[in-house]
Amino acid sequence: MDKLQAMGVFVQIAEQGSLTAAAEVLGKSLPSVVRMLASLEESLQVRLFNRTTRRIVLTEEGRFYLERCRKILADIEESELALNQDQIEPRGTITLTAPVRFGEMHVAPSVTRFLAQHPRVQINLLLLDRVVSLLDEGIDLAVRIAHLDDSSLIARPVGEIRQVVCASPGLLAASGGAPSRPQQLADSPCVRFTGISSNSIWYFHDRGKRLTVPINGAFTCNQVRASVDACVAGLGFGLFFDYQVMPWVERGELEIILRDFEPAPLPLSLVYPHTRLMAMRVRSLIDWLALDLKRSLAVR
Repeated sequence: MDKLQAMGVFVQIAEQGSLTAAAEVLGKSLPSVVRMLASLEESLQVRLFNRTTRRIVLTEEGRFYLERCRKILADIEESELALNQDQIEPRGTITLTAPVRFGEMHVAPSVTRFLAQHPRVQINLLLLDRVVSLLDEGIDLAVRIAHLDDSSLIARPVGEIRQVVCASPGLLAASGGAPSRPQQLADSPCVRFTGISSNSIWYFHDRGKRLTVPINGAFTCNQVRASVDACVAGLGFGLFFDYQVMPWVERGELEIILRDFEPAPLPLSLVYPHTRLMAMRVRSLIDWLALDLKRSLAVR
């Protein structure tokens, strides 16, 4: 058995969702695909798929093996491309998405620096405050601030983003000082930015326990800049990601409060699909952003 060929067949079965579809994509007969999968499972001494007459689903061992097969095959393809001198320099178009404010502050400057080093690459940067389907919308790479639920995607950790409560010095003075407990916010005016909390509940942690605090206020908005401006104007306490308010904090226009009760920070990740072998240009951008964003976040 050709192990690399069998790994490629296995990956196609997983990605196509059926033996028949994988055979069509690979230009092989269905019996040969079935035999190759059976030989691979026999050599590994594990079942990679649970099969019925209507469905084929990866086992836990299959999911583990799939991730590693994709990386191995991608590394082989990149090594072969590197033998061609014309392919050593990354080239082509990359579509990248990121949250609007984080993209403006960190991703766009990093992309600008990347393009200065790689003039044969073109990047389409989409700044969107919504989670997009990378496969459905033809996106190569996403910068996400969230826990990853979709097991069909790969996430490369870059850092962590805090969720902070802040208020203007004027509001704190009028309120008799900063609250000492999150529960006090239930009786205080709050600015509700729906980009973080889509309902009227804010969450905190107190010595390992989760606190749920209902909030109220006169101003609700789905855009971060308008919400921060309202907070600066003293309309209420606000819950934001730390990078969203840091310029105003540094200027003394906002103060971060309740630091000891902040929820666990959210992971900042570079997320990409593994439905196809990764192009060198995408891998180059991932490696660049992983280092450059870490440096950018370190000096916040």
